[in-house]
Amino acid sequence: MGDWIVSVAGTPTGETLALILALSAAFLHAVFGAIQKGRHDPWLARGAIDAAAVVLSLPVALLIVPWPQGSEWLLMVGAMVIHFIYKLGMALAYERGAFTVVYPVVRGTGPLFTVFGAWLIFGETFNATQWLGVAVLLTGIFGLALYNYLFLNQGRESLGPALAFAVLTGGFVALYTTYDAYAIRAIPNPFTFIAWFFLLCSLDFPLIAWWRWRRMQDPPDLGPLMRRGVAGAFVAFGSFGSVMLATRLDKVGEAAILRETSTVFAAAIGWIFLKETVGPRRLVLMALIAAGAVIVEAGG
Repeated sequence: MGDWIVSVAGTPTGETLALILALSAAFLHAVFGAIQKGRHDPWLARGAIDAAAVVLSLPVALLIVPWPQGSEWLLMVGAMVIHFIYKLGMALAYERGAFTVVYPVVRGTGPLFTVFGAWLIFGETFNATQWLGVAVLLTGIFGLALYNYLFLNQGRESLGPALAFAVLTGGFVALYTTYDAYAIRAIPNPFTFIAWFFLLCSLDFPLIAWWRWRRMQDPPDLGPLMRRGVAGAFVAFGSFGSVMLATRLDKVGEAAILRETSTVFAAAIGWIFLKETVGPRRLVLMALIAAGAVIVEAGG
């Protein structure tokens, strides 16, 4: 499978597959964000997800895919550091702000930085039409965040720090997207990077979550928390794995832009499951996000 992925990279088949993977990652990442921000403490939720990811990825990394060799281990260490800071920022932002405000800001800053990172690292460029698409998409994303902020009734006192952490985390979204794209191209078998990524980059938050859980006055029952963790781990495999493969198959910047249609899915989740009102204004903003992604893809 890994050899076939490598063989179709840069071909029309690879471009089509990258499109499907990026959009799949968008939907799954919105689900993942809702799982982490759900009724449990976001630190505990992320710890449960990562604990399940370690258990599920361990046999794949040790027994199925080739092990990293030589300097490839340094690439894995770099991924561990970058993703730890990203997860730390995400938990701090979710702890302080509403999902429908924080999530669009993180996902809006991420692709903008990623486009520039892909230009610096991979020499990728966007034409005028694609930049128009980026502008339309970001207008929709940040407009959605602003709209949610203006009509937010709870948690407004902690929203300033939440937005600061969201912008910082968006920068690390761009960093890990660019870095992971470089690493998955540098390691011969892309599934080696993906399997070892989920194993090594999931070792940190279970320890933090366990420390936090033991110090709570009224800690939640571990059963429902771990069930949420297992569900989140499978969603993470689909979300992060899909976008990594998409960046291996086609342009990093385009994959990053398409993934940010996750904001549309996040708004839909907020409407359907969290009973948040959508309304005509939010529908227009979500349409802008989708239209921006279509313009970027069509312009390419």
